Amino acid sequence: MEITRTRPFTKPGPGDWFTGAVWIDDVAAPPDPSRLRVVSVHFSPGARTAWHRHPRGQVIYVTEGAGLVQRRGGLVEGIRAGETVRFEPDEEHWHGAAAQWFMTHLAFHETDDHGVATRWGPHVTEEEYAVKADPPDGTQ
Repeated sequence: MEITRTRPFTKPGPGDWFTGAVWIDDVAAPPDPSRLRVVSVHFSPGARTAWHRHPRGQVIYVTEGAGLVQRRGGLVEGIRAGETVRFEPDEEHWHGAAAQWFMTHLAFHETDDHGVATRWGPHVTEEEYAVKADPPDGTQ
């Protein structure tokens, strides 16, 4: 058993991975042989990831706020606190906050045999994001 009493400082999300103000807290990155990585990602209204994929898939759990999520070729869908989204291995997708709200989620993913957890692609355009930038619950 190991209890970690200190953690790394909150860091800004890199501009090549995100659009808008995003903050990341490392939650868990156990030593080998574990491949698990867990981060808490805090998105300001309208902030989002670039298109990306995870070799072993990803699960996100929304802890607060409201957001949007889309897989390549699929519809943009609203997500809210308490909801979970699972992405298949190598499924290209993006996720982020709705235009009017902050959103925080826990992201769970594993590294592949080469230590890679995420493969980043191009930024989500304003046109792609605006397809459904309305509130996820349909309220105005």
